[in-house]
Amino acid sequence: MHAPSAPAGVGAPLLPLPAFSDNYIWLLQRQGMAAVVDPGEAEPVLRALRDGGLQLRAILLTHHHNDHVGGVLELSRATGAVVYGPAGETLPRCDFPLKEGDRVSLAELEVDMGVLDVPGHTAGHIAYFGRAAGVEPVLFCGDTLFAGGCGRLFEGTPEQMTHSLSKFVTLPAETQVCCAHEYTLGNLRWALAVEPANRTLQQWYQRAQRLREQGLPTLPSTIGLERETNPFLRTQQVEIAQIAALHAGRSLTSPAEVFAVLREWKNNFK
Repeated sequence: MHAPSAPAGVGAPLLPLPAFSDNYIWLLQRQGMAAVVDPGEAEPVLRALRDGGLQLRAILLTHHHNDHVGGVLELSRATGAVVYGPAGETLPRCDFPLKEGDRVSLAELEVDMGVLDVPGHTAGHIAYFGRAAGVEPVLFCGDTLFAGGCGRLFEGTPEQMTHSLSKFVTLPAETQVCCAHEYTLGNLRWALAVEPANRTLQQWYQRAQRLREQGLPTLPSTIGLERETNPFLRTQQVEIAQIAALHAGRSLTSPAEVFAVLREWKNNFK
């Protein structure tokens, strides 16, 4: 089992700041400098900056939904931080529009990350993969990938999301997966309905329960753990395709069809 690292504490290079009811704003910090990913509200970030004596250098955005960009204008005005974000989406502010193949490099934060186009949740969604604040490899995936799940298809197609997720599958197993929501327990309950005999999944669910009982985040996950436990990353595997076909009551001929059945299953899961 590829267990995720222990949740970061205050002063750690990578820190999930809780926001709203279940969002995480990811804070990167090094030698008094900071960057944040997807600040849906400004106050958790401003508080962390004050408490840590940090200067906000940059804001990285993955997509346009308000719970990911709502704090951008206040933060950029208060700190002078520059904003990076998807070129294909309308954002409150974006100084550096990005698409796949572009890079974000911030030497003072040891940030050197490549950009991936991952449409599906939204049409222009991007992710960042590489090195950040000394953590390597790390993935900021926004709402494309969750621990045990993936984002709903608000603007994209099953084909797009299947292709987007396939980009994550090939990343190194030790990659730290920094999802933007604390959806882990609900996702793993559904994943256990899909694969009740998956021992690694059972162990991960038990561990996630203990973390939440202690008020701790379940994130980051790892790509290795997601490969073993997340049905949405395994649509090409025969076992998952067979389970999806049985649930749908019909044969499925492509990974995108398997994904669509799994997504609908998850949408209606109680």
